[in-house]
Amino acid sequence: MTTSRPDDVTDTRPGGLRRVVTGALVGTALEWYDFFIYGTAAALVFNRLFFPQSDPAVGTLTAFLTFGVGFVFRPLGGILFGHIGDRIGRRETLILTTLVMGVSTGVIGLLPTYDSIGVWAPVLLVVLRVMQGLGAGAEFGGASTLLAEHAPPARRGYYTSFAQTGVQIGLVLATVSFLLVGLLPEEDLLSWGWRVPFLVSFALIGVALYVRLRVEESPVFRAMAAQQRVIRMPVLEVFRSYPRNMLIGVGAHIADTAAVYLFATFTVSYATSTLDVPRSTVLTGVILFGIVVIILQPVYGTLSDRIGRKPLNVFSVVFLAAFIFPFFLLLRTEQPVLVVLALVVATAFGVAPMIAVQPAFYAELFGARVRYSGFATSREVGAALAGFTPLIAAAMVTDDGAPWWVALYMIGLCAVSLVAFLAAPEMKDMDITEAGPAKLISER
Repeated sequence: MTTSRPDDVTDTRPGGLRRVVTGALVGTALEWYDFFIYGTAAALVFNRLFFPQSDPAVGTLTAFLTFGVGFVFRPLGGILFGHIGDRIGRRETLILTTLVMGVSTGVIGLLPTYDSIGVWAPVLLVVLRVMQGLGAGAEFGGASTLLAEHAPPARRGYYTSFAQTGVQIGLVLATVSFLLVGLLPEEDLLSWGWRVPFLVSFALIGVALYVRLRVEESPVFRAMAAQQRVIRMPVLEVFRSYPRNMLIGVGAHIADTAAVYLFATFTVSYATSTLDVPRSTVLTGVILFGIVVIILQPVYGTLSDRIGRKPLNVFSVVFLAAFIFPFFLLLRTEQPVLVVLALVVATAFGVAPMIAVQPAFYAELFGARVRYSGFATSREVGAALAGFTPLIAAAMVTDDGAPWWVALYMIGLCAVSLVAFLAAPEMKDMDITEAGPAKLISER
């Protein structure tokens, strides 16, 4: 049977492509705003509101433990919604994940605290964190898949990088929201101020749905469905046909997951509680962290279209491992300028290249029939393995506040991802319209 050429299947119309980029950008920004505000709240207030302990450090560890719970359920979300995305379509699945994330986050802002209902407060918080994890497990894979399948092949890295840009916008919005409510008196922050960032999520649901309802379904999925090439159990097919790529996908997401949450979540707690760096300084550094990534994503995405995904992945993870000790040395100076500099440098060279390449990298690992399932499942298993980094890092800090075990732990995770990147083939010239394993466009 004759198959369509790549340019016949991908959507290169400027208006349609702009809507897809906007939908991915706004959708991922709003959904990851939901996911990130939990991490910031866990670092700043949840230890006192939901997990009161005689030892503040125990409360912080418990708060970070519930933060990690979201990562445990992200693979399940990837499997569940990936199955739906490969069966009924990418667009409809993303609309569903928007509702799951938005509602669960908004309800957190309505929860009574431990002082009001006792142990039921943390129980309900964990249940809602589970719902966040399920939604987050499908969001990024779905948005990236939709972008990759609409994008022209020669610019796939550029266009898919906007999915990751949206994630960082979510990080900035979440941090800014807590920076603003952090200006409140301590009593107001703990009584009602912390709720505001969560309640805003109810309004953001409407924005995300409006944008996503205007996006067309992936042309690759439409063509595949028209040819009746959709399969009943895409997850099983992933494990049967792509076992090596699954392992590569799991390992590839470990270092960047750990790095992002180490810098954006653990650092907030460590710098403010252990080093006595002003909260505003650290949050400003995290905001700049996100802004630098936002600026560099399309730059690195374009570069990956020219030189490949593999060189950028390898450079990024090696730099991250080399810079982690200098990062903590700069942090421990407690000088605001150096604290911010540490976060910016770590971002620009140790995180930004790796995550800019990620959407295209994962989309190219799997054939169209199982792309959403393979992408979301492999990536989110990696996220689950590294998602407890804030908890592990907090436990590794020595009694005198030294973070060197944390640095060694981070280097070990970088080594795992480096092996995955070295094992991965270069795939920038792959034809992702193939229902089965991808081929080079030149082989068509």
